[in-house]
Amino acid sequence: MLIKKINELREYISPYKSNNESIGLVPTMGALHNGHLSLIKAAKEKCDRVVVSVFVNPIQFGPNEDYNKYPRTLDADYELCSANGVDVVFSPSPAEMYGEGNILSNDNLTYVCPPFSYTDKLCGKSRIGHFDGVCTVVNKLFNIVQPDLAFFGEKDAQQLIIIKKMVKDLNIPIEIIGCPIVREDTGLALSSRNKYLTESGKNDALVLSKILQNIRKCYKQGITDIEYLKETAFSFLNNNNVELEYLEIYDSDSLECTKFANDNSRAFIACRVEGVRLIDNIKLGD
Repeated sequence: MLIKKINELREYISPYKSNNESIGLVPTMGALHNGHLSLIKAAKEKCDRVVVSVFVNPIQFGPNEDYNKYPRTLDADYELCSANGVDVVFSPSPAEMYGEGNILSNDNLTYVCPPFSYTDKLCGKSRIGHFDGVCTVVNKLFNIVQPDLAFFGEKDAQQLIIIKKMVKDLNIPIEIIGCPIVREDTGLALSSRNKYLTESGKNDALVLSKILQNIRKCYKQGITDIEYLKETAFSFLNNNNVELEYLEIYDSDSLECTKFANDNSRAFIACRVEGVRLIDNIKLGD
């Protein structure tokens, strides 16, 4: 079923909650691929009912980002969800989510703002306000759907860490499930933005996973100095088509920076390929 109105979704879900059926939520911005499908499958395994939200959230995009160009494939997304046992696809408009005529800024709307120590690095460093927009829309979806569990991909690891922090700090009674990154056979992490890349660009983008795998290999060989581990990446960055934005190693739970890596450390990378911003990450320990 496709639902676009908040009140209709609440009416649809209400009987299932009254029957104590568990509700799983998979929040997405659409353009679904096998990575999203893995989240849906995880939700199906753990929950009686599954809701997938498809909403390109305007308040998490900066003024020079790709909100207007972001792929919107609702018909295909709905077909994929229906074929995989999703009970409801919730696809509201921005006006439905934030109110007709609202100016979408924190001068006019109540935002949920995660701690600065979690957002002043990695994607948050260049995308000012991005995670305020993410936490705001996710919190709204939690309030609308009231799921028991919510499923997020580990490819957006900083986002996942921040959402777990928000849920803990705000006492939101939802279990957050992180699901492993899904990759193409080449190693490229699946992303809706991969649709922007040419075949040549996809080949260039393999440098992200190669760098991460090499860092993990070096760590497994006993190298723990974080600066040295990061320096191993430079031998891969000899392609003028790949622009490195960041490469950092932080704790997988707190995003704290340490001098030496351990099994809970995670390497994070962001690059631009053909003007497309791509991110990836890998945990150094098993």
